[in-house]
Amino acid sequence: MPMKNAYPPPLAATAEADAYLHIQTAIRMGTYAPGMRLIAEDIATEIGSSRMPVREAFRRLATEGLVVIRPNRGATVSGLGLEDMREVFETRAVLEGLAIRTALPRMTPATIDTLERMLDRMDERMENSADWTSAHRDFHEYLCSLSGRPRLMKLIADLHSQIESTMRLWFKHLDRPLSARDDHMDLIAALRTRDLDIAEAAMREHVQATVPELMQFLETRSPPSSALP
Repeated sequence: MPMKNAYPPPLAATAEADAYLHIQTAIRMGTYAPGMRLIAEDIATEIGSSRMPVREAFRRLATEGLVVIRPNRGATVSGLGLEDMREVFETRAVLEGLAIRTALPRMTPATIDTLERMLDRMDERMENSADWTSAHRDFHEYLCSLSGRPRLMKLIADLHSQIESTMRLWFKHLDRPLSARDDHMDLIAALRTRDLDIAEAAMREHVQATVPELMQFLETRSPPSSALP
């Protein structure tokens, strides 16, 4: 079964599209950190573009919650406070639960096999936090994409993008190898029941299970994850 993902679809090959993909990737990967001011001229020079496509990209990223644009202050990478982060996970839990409820009737034994192979890839990458984070997001987005609901998937992808740099920072500082196989196998076991309520509840619980430990980590750190003034 071909794998799907919920990253925004590629745009036509334009200067604005190039600028958007460059900035979005840099934010997701943590290269442009929360609170960092984005200078259109500098980014334009970096990617070999003029300033206008970069500014258009800023506007699109602002609609996705990744950038804040303020009059006379330009664009800044969004930063999430603790309650903002909690809200993202609460919203993700609801939306991904809905995606699973919609996707479950479409799932086949081959789907489960694909999910288990994706867990194998996560285990292979657990010594590298950056690779593991990407594989983990791929697992969630592939599973939810089976819902066949592009608007729902866009919302879920935007929420993942808002927290991805923070998740990468957290996983990088964990003092144990990355593995969540048991948790994900519990989720797969819920899918095998073919029961819509059980599967939706399992996904909601799975997403929310991350929150207490993540909040504890963030409380020990000064911003990058604090809200912007």
